[in-house]
Amino acid sequence: MRAVQVVRLEGPSAVEVAEVADPVPTDGQVLVEVHAAGVTYPDVLLTRGRYQLKPEPPFIPGSEVAGVVLSAPEGAAVRAGDRVAAFPGFGGFAELVTVDPAAVFALPERVSMAAGAALPMNYLTMHFALTRRGRLRPGETVLVHGAAGGIGTAAVQLASALGARVIGVVSSDAKAEAARAAGAHEVVPAEGFRAAVAELTRGRGVDVVVDPVGGDRFTDSLRSLATEGRMLVIGFTAGEIPTVKVNRLLLNNIDVVGVGWGAFFLPRTGYLQEQWADLEPLLTAGRLDPPLGGSYPLAEAAAALAELDERRATGKVLLTPR
Repeated sequence: MRAVQVVRLEGPSAVEVAEVADPVPTDGQVLVEVHAAGVTYPDVLLTRGRYQLKPEPPFIPGSEVAGVVLSAPEGAAVRAGDRVAAFPGFGGFAELVTVDPAAVFALPERVSMAAGAALPMNYLTMHFALTRRGRLRPGETVLVHGAAGGIGTAAVQLASALGARVIGVVSSDAKAEAARAAGAHEVVPAEGFRAAVAELTRGRGVDVVVDPVGGDRFTDSLRSLATEGRMLVIGFTAGEIPTVKVNRLLLNNIDVVGVGWGAFFLPRTGYLQEQWADLEPLLTAGRLDPPLGGSYPLAEAAAALAELDERRATGKVLLTPR
C-alpha cells in the first residue's frame, strides 16, 4: 500500500510517500480501508520529534480516519462493509490501517467520509473537555481560542449543542467567518479579546475558557473567567507553555483544568464507546457537522501539515488516500 512516512525529524517537509507492506490485523484488530484521514497538530509535532510520543523514523503518522471495514474480529461492534470513523493513534496516513475495536465507530448514514475523519480526535477530545473536565452546564458561556481551527470548531459546535453561549477568538476576518459558520454566537479578535469579552458579558466574564493555544493569551484568559470559572488547558499551539500565578485561582475562585484525553482513555478504552454514544444522536440530528478545510492527496501530505504548522487552516484539513 501507499503511505506517508516521517523519514527525518525536520518538520512537515520531511515526509515522503512510500510503498510499504499492508498491515496485518493482530490481537483482534479491525482492518480499515482509509478513505479520508484527519491531519492534526500532534502530527505536526511528530514531524519534529516534539510530541510526547516519540517513534523512531521512519513511521506513519495519522491518528484519525474514516473508511470501510475490510475485516473485524468476532464480537466486534462493526463488521466488514461498515462505514466507520476510527482512532488508530498512528498509521492513518495510508491506504489501510489496523485499529483496536474499542476505537472504531459506526458512522451515521448522513455523515460523509470527510466529516467522519474530522471527528475522532477533535470531537472526542472536546466531549471529554467540556462534559467531564469542564462540567459544562446549559446556559453557561464558553470562550474558545483558535475558534476556526479543527479543535476550535469542534469546541464551538459541541458547546453550542450542549446549550452554551459561545464566544470565538480568532486572528483574522476569514477565521471569524469560519467560527461563525461553525456556530459561534459572537466572535472577537485575538488582539484585545479580554476587553471585548468583558463588554459582551457586561463585566461578568465567561464560565469556561477552551485554550488550545497557550502562550501570552493565558493570563488574560484567566482574567476573563467569572467566579467559579474553569480554564481548560488543551494544548500549546503558540509554542510557549504558560505559567500560572496561583493567587489568581484563590482570589477569584477559578480552576485551571488539564485536559489529557489520551492519558484518560488509554487505561479505560470502554470510555471511547461511551463518548461516541453521547455524540451519535447529535451527529444524526445534524447538530455536529465538522467544518472542512483543505483536502490533499497523500502525495501532498507535506503541504497539508504545513497548513496547520503555519496556522493557516480554517476547518479540518484532510488527506484523501482514495
